[in-house]
Amino acid sequence: MTLYDRILVPTDGSAEGERAVAHALDLAAVHGAAVHAIHVVDSARYAGMPMEASWEGVGELLRGDADEAVDAVEGLAAGTDVDVETAVVEGSPSREIVRYAEGNDCDLVVMGTHGRGGIDRLLLGSVAEKVVRGSAVPVLTVRIDGDDPPEPATAESAGEETTPGEASTDDAESEATGRT
Repeated sequence: MTLYDRILVPTDGSAEGERAVAHALDLAAVHGAAVHAIHVVDSARYAGMPMEASWEGVGELLRGDADEAVDAVEGLAAGTDVDVETAVVEGSPSREIVRYAEGNDCDLVVMGTHGRGGIDRLLLGSVAEKVVRGSAVPVLTVRIDGDDPPEPATAESAGEETTPGEASTDDAESEATGRT
């Protein structure tokens, strides 16, 4: 029995967000899981726009960005054996992520967090925090501010073993950062 069969990765299409996507793809490769990539178009955020702005034009632009975001996940998975399903939905990001995870029997949600604190978090809230608090599905948050996102492991490198005395990339990275 595998631990994960379906891993949900919400994506905003940002370069920083690729860190969480790469992490989800690596986990999926190890567990033989499928990845569900979702982008939530937060239409409520644009509800206060002046009437001169055409909602259809803005809506098309937002859906185009959403399609690019989920297509990027498929592109990152292309060098792996991970199956990817994509979805674009509209609504409140945290609510829709939780709804999708629970409605599609996902075993894990892997999502990025910008690491905002203080007044920014108080005023803006955190989608990741709301998902963690509201989801019955376990949530793994990946801090995405900082270094360039790692590339997901390819099918060949995912199965590589190290010889005795040889540190794997993960071991070297853990030693460099002081984390295990």
